[in-house]
Amino acid sequence: MESLEETFKALAIARRVHPSEPTYILDVALQSSPSSAALVAVSCSNRAVRLHQRETLGLQAEFKGHTGPLCGVRFGHASPALLYSGSADGTLRCWDTRLTGAHAAQVFRSDPAHAFCSFDVSRSGVVLCAGTERVGEDSFLVFWDSRKPEGLLGVYSESHSDDITAVRFHPRVADRLASGSTDGLVNVFDVSQGGEEDALITTCNSDSSAAAICWAGVDGEQLLCLTHDEGLHLWDVGRPDSDDPLTLLSANDARMLLPLPDDTCQSTTPDDASPLDYFVGGAWLEEAGQLLVVGGARRGGLRLLDCSAQGLRVIGSMPDGHSATVRCFTWEPEGGALLTGGEDGQLLQWKAGATELQGGKRDVLKSSSALQLKARTHRTHHSKRNNTQHTHT
Repeated sequence: MESLEETFKALAIARRVHPSEPTYILDVALQSSPSSAALVAVSCSNRAVRLHQRETLGLQAEFKGHTGPLCGVRFGHASPALLYSGSADGTLRCWDTRLTGAHAAQVFRSDPAHAFCSFDVSRSGVVLCAGTERVGEDSFLVFWDSRKPEGLLGVYSESHSDDITAVRFHPRVADRLASGSTDGLVNVFDVSQGGEEDALITTCNSDSSAAAICWAGVDGEQLLCLTHDEGLHLWDVGRPDSDDPLTLLSANDARMLLPLPDDTCQSTTPDDASPLDYFVGGAWLEEAGQLLVVGGARRGGLRLLDCSAQGLRVIGSMPDGHSATVRCFTWEPEGGALLTGGEDGQLLQWKAGATELQGGKRDVLKSSSALQLKARTHRTHHSKRNNTQHTHT
């Protein structure tokens, strides 16, 4: 862990990609290939998916076809050449990164009323799951067989009552799925059990609107939830039948868990005096046995945090680089690189001791679709489930 933390402390910008037009970067995914030609995918606010070469960040291809805002990108685990993207247009699209054609290799749909705001691909690569926005009084988890474009496997409709903002398959257990919603609930399912009621293993309550979830822990027995109002919750979901409390760490405003900082990430302007304004997301670092949480300041500075049951601890600060809110990140363990993207449209590659090979920091570029991307006022609803047997707070 010490060597990785030393790496984090020494991170500096190695490369950056400037946008050619005012476009936010919303999500980033890394191809699981040891090849030097491995790819990085980013989803953009102009509804395009861009492919970059992992090492140089050179643009390799751009895929267009979605007609609504994108909700993420994922490479296939079993077939890394396949790239999936999800959208509020009600489709998941599968792109073959070996081909440069403009058309998706497969398109997955469900009910025409469904608008997707999250999705994921199972570890086996066989099952796809997407979470919908609320439709009337309902919201849905939709499942497909990835081998069949028309292979709709089923729908869960009773476990959430508002937009399903996060869907994550377990990194090792193929049938384990977690979902988070603006209704405040985070559910864990065993999707091999068939019916929704039988599949639900446990429910945790974030008491707010779930923004992101992440599997963590040496055996993947923990679940991290970050909320839209900067709350943080870490639960032990590996023993749902235990009488022990599930909550390992809980804070309605996790920014308060950090000590008063130095000036490394602090702006000189009064309206941006906070050293940590928001959380970007979390990632379990297998090689270090460590849960990484990334937070940011409005002006673009970043902080790398170690998260555990003992709280949050700063393990790295990057005050310069982005000029606006950072939306996404991914850690590349093979090359020891951190990739970040945000509302300034820039894709940055950070490496220990690096010297930037390209131009410097840019001012924020306002996207023409910025209004569509502003967080909606999140509604608060009670779960449609009244079965307290599975509910833990």
